[in-house]
Amino acid sequence: MEPSFWHQRWAAQQIGFHQAEVNAYLRRHWPRLGLAGGSQVLVPLCGKSLDLLWLAEQGHRVLGVELSREAVAAFFEASKLTPGVEKRGAFEVWRVEQLQVWCGDAFDLTPVDLAGCAAFYDRAGLIALPPAMRQRYLAHLQRVLPQAAQGLLITLEYDQALIAGPPFCVLEHEVREGFAGWQVDALEQCEIVQESPRFVAAGVGTLLERVYRLAR
Repeated sequence: MEPSFWHQRWAAQQIGFHQAEVNAYLRRHWPRLGLAGGSQVLVPLCGKSLDLLWLAEQGHRVLGVELSREAVAAFFEASKLTPGVEKRGAFEVWRVEQLQVWCGDAFDLTPVDLAGCAAFYDRAGLIALPPAMRQRYLAHLQRVLPQAAQGLLITLEYDQALIAGPPFCVLEHEVREGFAGWQVDALEQCEIVQESPRFVAAGVGTLLERVYRLAR
């Protein structure tokens, strides 16, 4: 999907993927990673997620990455935070204390950029991408993240033939193949189809959210 697609979605405020509360799976499962205080956490394709604030409140240094400048501005405005803004390579970095959001394309991240990251959190990144781009994204994450990095990943599973993404269906075998060489622990799955009128209207009978812990 081209960057213009997401810029148009934000411009039209077609952002059904945004959650008005901190993600419950994040609250429940993040402690399983056992990260030390002050650890840096990457949140790719972060939008204006409140999860960024929650992670910062846990004592982490948070590095969000978001393509849409409108989304970045909305995050800081809603959070009542006044960031400093500076250029760093291909990115515009918005920063307040231990929280920073890099405005730009996540595919432009380098190993040097993420050298201090101990973990990543992906709720709406992988499922936002079509199959070919997902493969590229997973390969890129593994290339740029430090060897000891861990992750918490949330996916959706449903009959993709019934409704077009995004969000896209990502089956467990794709996660395990995409993170070959990692330990992949399936932590939880939850049926949410009744909370998703668009999917019900399309005839989707089951819509599973799945949570994984990932470690090299």
